[in-house]
Order: sequence, then structure tokens, then C-alpha cells
Amino acid sequence: MVKMRRASLLLHRRSALASFAGLAAGLGAGRSAAQPRGWSRQVTDLLGRQVTIPAQPRAVLLGEGFQLLNLALVHPDPASILIGMGGELKRVAPILDADYRRAFPALSRVPELTAAVGQGFSAERALALRPDLVILSAWQANSEEMRRVVALLEGSGVPVIYIDIFQQPGRNTVPTVRLLGAALGQEERAEAYARFYEERRDRILRRVAESGRPGPRVLFSAFAGRWPCCWSPGTGGGGGEFLAMLGARNVAEGLINNPRGGTLAAEQVLLSGAEVFVGTGIYLPGEGTGIQVGPGAPADAARASLEAVLRAAEFATLPAVGARRAHGLWNAFNGAAINIVQLEALARWIRPELFGELDPAATLAEINARFAAVPYEGAYWTSLG
Repeated sequence: MVKMRRASLLLHRRSALASFAGLAAGLGAGRSAAQPRGWSRQVTDLLGRQVTIPAQPRAVLLGEGFQLLNLALVHPDPASILIGMGGELKRVAPILDADYRRAFPALSRVPELTAAVGQGFSAERALALRPDLVILSAWQANSEEMRRVVALLEGSGVPVIYIDIFQQPGRNTVPTVRLLGAALGQEERAEAYARFYEERRDRILRRVAESGRPGPRVLFSAFAGRWPCCWSPGTGGGGGEFLAMLGARNVAEGLINNPRGGTLAAEQVLLSGAEVFVGTGIYLPGEGTGIQVGPGAPADAARASLEAVLRAAEFATLPAVGARRAHGLWNAFNGAAINIVQLEALARWIRPELFGELDPAATLAEINARFAAVPYEGAYWTSLG
């Protein structure tokens, strides 16, 4: 009896998925018929998958709500094409989320498929929203659950592309911007930002290569004061990749086996001889844990929070703190295409002899003036010195 009941439930689930699939395919065909002829694009996503997008997307589903920030760099009205997205933006950047909802009131009517970072969503719910393009982050491909969802979406005729900034920002930010531009028919806007980014990044890379000298020893501590001591990037990931681009010596290298990062013991931190300290954080109004930087963060509170974190025993005696070469940085730069600002800030802090004239604040102001749909306001970084 139990086996028969399970079989009945499985049959019902498969029938429901088939119905959703048929509905999505039919709706997709209807949208394509209304599109101008000849629009179809074939793109290669950040996992190397070739994907055909038959018509200019008008119903986009974002698997990660934070990617709204990147979508908004290449599309003048992202809310006009969104029919669903992850819901984590309001939890990691509540002030920026509120700013977007004020600028684009239609966002308040966009269903949220998830409630926290790292969550997946069901194929049934996604198909019920009738997307004509689904945009996922590359890290979501690591989930067996999400791979099944993607197979069902694609089997229903819904194109799915993977973008990536979080896992390899140095390598993948510009390709992601260009991919979004191609997929959405916003190539001109995407290319303008890509060139803006490349010009600044390449200037830094050239100068580091020409110097021929190694940089200082750097401790990069994610969510310092919020997480137990001390999560640090390895040779890959956001912080580690940028440290390598600047020729810095990452104190975690050789101590962490995972290139994306891992935990250093307090004793390892104390013995690291770090000459520069960079801790990341986020600003959650009224909460006050860790380094308080990010959208809406007051500059004085950001500085005070860094000073408080650095009083911890594992940090207080570091050479970096004694020399006042200690800094705080918005953690979410790691997943945002505006991370060129992060790279410039790190370059100025880590290699001042090469990049003393860099002005990341001016770069952020130019992004706000030329590219951002909603301005980035607040203290996104802070320093002791």
C-alpha cells in the first residue's frame, strides 16, 4: 500500500512538471512570435555552455537577488524585465535593497524565490512564473538540486545562463558583464562598463608587472569580528585572487588547502607577520557586529567598528596594526561588478609606492554618475591610517 501511494505521488509530481513544462514552452513560443525577427542570440556562459536565446528577454528570473546590482549596470530598467529573484539582498544590504525599491517600485511586486544566501528553489515555482531567461550564479551549479532544476527548465525550452563574479572576480567580472549585455540585448551599455573596468584593471596589472618587486605580507580576514577567527581566502576566490593580482604575499597561502579559502587558527594569525590587514564586513543598521561598512554606513561608525575589531587578541599585536596599515572593506564587493573599486582600494593600501595616486572614491563616483541605476552611498571601506 505504501509503495503504491509513493508511486502515485511520484506520478502526480511528474505530471505536474510535465504540465508546467508544456505551459512554459507554449508561453515561450508566444513571446518569440511577438519579437522582431532576427534577434536570436547564441552566447557562451561562464561555465562554457553554449546557450541559444531565441528572443529578447522580457521575463527574467534571477536565481540570486544580489545579481540585481550587476543587472542594473547593463539594463536601464531592470525591474521592467524581472519576474522573480532570490530574496537575500535585503538581508545582506537592506539599505541598498530599499534604495532599489524606491527607484523601481515594480520590484516590490517581483516574487522572491529564496529567503537566504545559498538557498535553491523548485522547478515548479520557477516555471509557474513563466520566465523566458533564467540567470544563475556559477556557485549554484555545485548543487545537485539546482542541476535538476536547470535540466527541467531547459527541457521546457527556457534558456538558462550562468554568470560568475563571486568565485573568480578577477577573471570573470568583465566576461559576466559582456554576457549579460549580449543576453539582454544591451551590448552597448555592457561594453561601455567593460571598457571602463578593463582600463583601470589593466593599468594596475601593468604597474605591478613593471615593478618586479614582491608586495607585503597581507592578512585578509572575511567578516572579521563577525565570524570566529579567522576565515581567509586561499589563492582563488575574491580576496585571494586580487591579492595575487597585486603581487601581495597572502599569509594564508600554504596554510589552507582549499584555493577558495578556509580558517586560520588564532596562533597562525599571530605568527603570520602580516604587514597589512584587510577585514571585510557588512552594515546592518542597529546590529553592530564586526566591521560596519557598506550601503548607508556612516564613516565614523565604520572607523570605530574597525578599531573595535582590531582590539581582539589575534589582531592587536600584528605589525599591520602597529603601523596603522589596517583596513575594512565591504564584503559584498566580492560578488559585484563594481569590484574594480575594491581592487583600487587594495592597490592603494597594499602597494602605496605604486598606487598612491589612485582614488577609489572618485572611481565609485564615476560609476554612480555613468553606470549605476541606483547610486552606491555610504562608507564602503575604512582605514586606521
